[in-house]
Amino acid sequence: MKIWKRGSADPGERGLRAPWAWAVAGALLGLLAVVVVTAPARWLAQGVYSASRGMVQLTEPAGSLWAGSARLVLTGGAGSQDVTALPGRVQWRLRPDWTGVRAAVTADCCTPNTPLDLAVTPLWGGGRVRIADAQSQWPAAVLTGLGTPWNTVQPQGELALSTRGLQVESVSGRLAVAGALDVTLRHLSSRLSTVQPLGSYRVQVQGGDAVSLQLSTLDGALRLSGDGQWVGSRLRFKGEATAAPGLEAQLANLLNILGRRQGERAIISIG
Repeated sequence: MKIWKRGSADPGERGLRAPWAWAVAGALLGLLAVVVVTAPARWLAQGVYSASRGMVQLTEPAGSLWAGSARLVLTGGAGSQDVTALPGRVQWRLRPDWTGVRAAVTADCCTPNTPLDLAVTPLWGGGRVRIADAQSQWPAAVLTGLGTPWNTVQPQGELALSTRGLQVESVSGRLAVAGALDVTLRHLSSRLSTVQPLGSYRVQVQGGDAVSLQLSTLDGALRLSGDGQWVGSRLRFKGEATAAPGLEAQLANLLNILGRRQGERAIISIG
């Protein structure tokens, strides 16, 4: 004769309940899978908003978390009145893998031929983003939405971006950059000057133990040059601005705004 204690489940009852338990667990897992697969695009929009503290926003999201589109908006952050939107929409496709998530991103205005290929890897206390070598072109006016100093400069022109082995890692607030980023600003103009355009410029960012930045002039009336480094999360930059011969009077006010005057030069100092 089998004996079991009062209050304990009958072995036969446990045997009957086990299939139901597995069925409920399976249903919950299936429901979770459906929620993940059909997650709306607004989930990504909310994540981007939180991660950027409101400076980068995906508005009017459509589609799903894994394949969707939205309008890209840049702002100066919480409380800022500066807002600009990229022309057209931005589309994305996400694919999880063993290291994180791969993303293919296209913008109607700016990546007409090849999507931007990103690999996002979560890390303890941060994450890593690796960008495949690519070239793209963006309107300089979109920078106005980021606030100071862009809202004062009101830049117009074209930004050409080129990446080579670029990888950005943030862990516990510490930023590490590998690879290189070249930014070419063509036909820059600004509401601060009647000389239009002011010129074309190149910014070269080189990663490593000390992330460096170099500014040079390709052509134009306003000559800009300088070098800088990121120390922690802050940029320290030293440079100068001068006017091309014969344009000193027309650019005098702009040079006064750009930096401290030393004769014909304006000394630019950041950090």
